[in-house]
Amino acid sequence: MIRLSIAVSMLGFIGYITLAQAEISPPEVQDKDLECLALNIYHEARSESLAGQYAVADVTINRVRDRRYPSTICGVVKQAVLSQWGLDRGMEIPRKNMCQFSWYCDGLSDEPVETYSWLRAKDIAYDMIYLRKYSGITEGSTHYHANYVNPSWNSHPSMRLIGRIGDHIFYKEEY
Repeated sequence: MIRLSIAVSMLGFIGYITLAQAEISPPEVQDKDLECLALNIYHEARSESLAGQYAVADVTINRVRDRRYPSTICGVVKQAVLSQWGLDRGMEIPRKNMCQFSWYCDGLSDEPVETYSWLRAKDIAYDMIYLRKYSGITEGSTHYHANYVNPSWNSHPSMRLIGRIGDHIFYKEEY
């Protein structure tokens, strides 16, 4: 059951309802890929506009469709260089700062703490996986970075600049 006092705000070019007061009993995330995609959206883009959040989700899904990456969303999100110490003990522990998505191996908790942002990330993940809403918003991009960093990979000849959405710059790796 949801009781709401709502205000509508525009974020980017997509409108979204802001919950001012809400009593929410959200459904539990049952699909692991849905949860992995929601976590990636939450950690990579929760302060972005909706367009920016959908764009991050689109890149994640584009990687799943690319044979060079793992074939599941969780595989893509958790792709990392693993710690030898963990492997020697039968555990898959990512090496710090050696992951495709920095939040996954930054040494901090991955547990969402901002309820509204987490609920929105789950909605976006559902839209992308089950409704294919805004699928293709990044025109096939497989990479992105924040506009305030300049990673070495972005100047590689195989990287084609696609454009910018919010605070992220998107690229498609061509081979």
